[in-house]
Amino acid sequence: MGSTVHFNSVQKSETNGLFVGVLSGTSVNGIDAALVEFAPQPRLVATHTLDYPAEVRTELLALAVPGENELDRLGRADVTVGRLFAQAVTGLLAKAGKKPAEIRAVGSHGQTIRHRPGMRPPFTLQIGDPNVIAAETGIAVAADFRRKDMALGGQGAPLVPAFHEAVFRQPGRERVVVNIGGIANITILPGAGGAVRGFDTGPGNTLMDAWCRQQRGEPMDRDGAWAASGRVNAPLLAALRADDYFTRPPPKSTGPEHFSLAWLQRHLDTMGKIEAADVQATLLAMTAATIADEIEKAARGAKEVFVCGGGARNGALMRALAENLRDAKVAKTDELGVDADWVEAMAFAWLARQRVNAAAGNLPATTGASRPAVLGGLWLPG
Repeated sequence: MGSTVHFNSVQKSETNGLFVGVLSGTSVNGIDAALVEFAPQPRLVATHTLDYPAEVRTELLALAVPGENELDRLGRADVTVGRLFAQAVTGLLAKAGKKPAEIRAVGSHGQTIRHRPGMRPPFTLQIGDPNVIAAETGIAVAADFRRKDMALGGQGAPLVPAFHEAVFRQPGRERVVVNIGGIANITILPGAGGAVRGFDTGPGNTLMDAWCRQQRGEPMDRDGAWAASGRVNAPLLAALRADDYFTRPPPKSTGPEHFSLAWLQRHLDTMGKIEAADVQATLLAMTAATIADEIEKAARGAKEVFVCGGGARNGALMRALAENLRDAKVAKTDELGVDADWVEAMAFAWLARQRVNAAAGNLPATTGASRPAVLGGLWLPG
């Protein structure tokens, strides 16, 4: 299932070889691990997904909301997630027939528990102890990528635009890359030079997944089938889109701390009865509309929009996005040679390579940091 893409960025070092990217998104659906070879062009060698045990997923979702005895729960979860990330890496290497000694480093995003760029002081927290991952895999681990950017006045997110620039930018073609995970973000790749821009547009899958869990006991609305069975409620859609996040100028980032079920319920409490399927249809419509709105504002005239992340598998969402962007081609990043499901995991393999190379991993124009910086720390297995 390997694929090779054009690699634009110039590196100061010749450190190439095999790197692993491993992450779990804000929807907490599972752990994705990707083995990537840089020669220096990135090639996806193998992939592996490890589902969270149900009790771990429940605890992580609970930890994402302020509650009781958080310090003890956080400490246990940090180690537990680290062990599960190590299992995901080990499973990936077994599938690929590779030994730990063949891997230069693992790039671990971890599991986000809080992302509070609007607090004073701002902070972000990802768990999954890299000491545990390094000790249990025998591989050096690069992790904690977001906090250096925040220390430099940035939002700590989104980080994937730097990778998008490296692999998807092409002279003469203005492109927008849309990453739809729990939160959606866009990367604007100018075709005629100029700085790359990017930011979080708002909810991706997070509200649709949360509503589906609450109403149906299912982790997600597969292919948007439930949303497609409902009807968009226009007053609710208008109320959701009126949130002031959508009018803020970039750089900006957000998370499920803001766009939560409690946020949705506050809006529902002002409405009459709305069928659950209609709420789901409205949430999907909001995701598509707010992504399209930001593209229209930030990249008016762009003719190519490429989508990656879990949302790319949601057929109803992809159709809604295309309907909102009628003047642009809307397609998956597969058309550019990178499997839409694995772009983000590949990005963290790339960030591990950047860390090993002591090369910058952030784009200040997207995060708002005062300067480019080497992101993350390096945890050695020995």
